[in-house]
This record gives sequence, C-alpha cells and structure tokens, in this order.
Amino acid sequence: MLITDKPDDLTTLFSQGAVFAYPTEAVFGLGCDPDNENAVRRLLTIKKRPVSKGLILIASDFSQVSKYLKPLTNDQNALTLPSATTYVFPALESTPVWLTGNFNSLAVRITRHPLARELCDTLGSAIVSTSANISGQDPARSVDEVVKQLGDKIDLIVDGKLGESQKPSVIRDSISGEIIRS
Repeated sequence: MLITDKPDDLTTLFSQGAVFAYPTEAVFGLGCDPDNENAVRRLLTIKKRPVSKGLILIASDFSQVSKYLKPLTNDQNALTLPSATTYVFPALESTPVWLTGNFNSLAVRITRHPLARELCDTLGSAIVSTSANISGQDPARSVDEVVKQLGDKIDLIVDGKLGESQKPSVIRDSISGEIIRS
C-alpha cells in the first residue's frame, strides 16, 4: 500500500480500479471510481457494507455528478455549491445500482475540503465517499487509524489534514429539506 500526499500519485491507480482513503471535512473517506463496478463492489466488500444502502459521491464541481441526476429545479440548483452538507437528489434510471442501492436517488456533496477538491480535479471525476472504516466501527480520523482498520485491503492512502467538522456530513433531501442523517 502506498501512502502519499500527492493526488497525482492516484491518477493511474484510479483508472485501474483502486480503492483508496483520503481526508474529508471530518473523517477519512474511502473512495474509488464510481463508474467502475468492480472497484465499487470491492470497496463495499472491504467495508462490509451492503450495496442496498447506496453511496455518497463527492465532487469539486456539480458537472462531475450531473450525469447521474435528473434535471434540477431552481431550488435544487442552489444546493450545488461547495458545502459540508450532502444532498440527496433524484437519480436518472441509468445511474448504476451499485451507487444508488435500493433507492431512486443519489447522495452528492460538492466538497469544500481543499485536498478532496484537488483529488476530484486531478482525476477529472467525482469519487465515491464513504467513511474509511469497517461498517459498525468508528470512522478513521488519521492515517494510522486507516492502516489499523483497513491495512493491506486498500491500495493507497492520500495523507492530509481533515477539515474542521467534528462528525460526518449532514445528509438532507434536496426536495423536502428533511434531514436524513444529522
């Protein structure tokens, strides 16, 4: 496993289906290419998370996730700026089930975390963003904690500082505004 602070080190591995950890607003995220079914299923196996739950995608710009979503209303468009909040949007029927799970929607965050934004920009893609941990265990808040929980199961850790948030992002419905996870 490679530990690096250079997002460029991930470019080739990403296109080959790597599963990697990286810092986000509150905890380390576990990510991969959302369009690579094998990579996503490997991530879910590593995490011991059922595909039925669906996943969050992060992006540096809404254009990186728009291909998965139905056209937005004006109110929903206002939610596409960088934020620490994750919004659930109606998904296109063509959006892969390995991303949506048992839902007809997709959770998306336009991240404001500088290194996570740089990763998305460098890769030219949204990335899967679920907490870097085995389901049911505490999310990793350091490289050491990622190594302790996920060790040789992942391909790379992008080392960097976490954001200022104390807990993973709030998740809100983009239509009703209802809080799904606080």
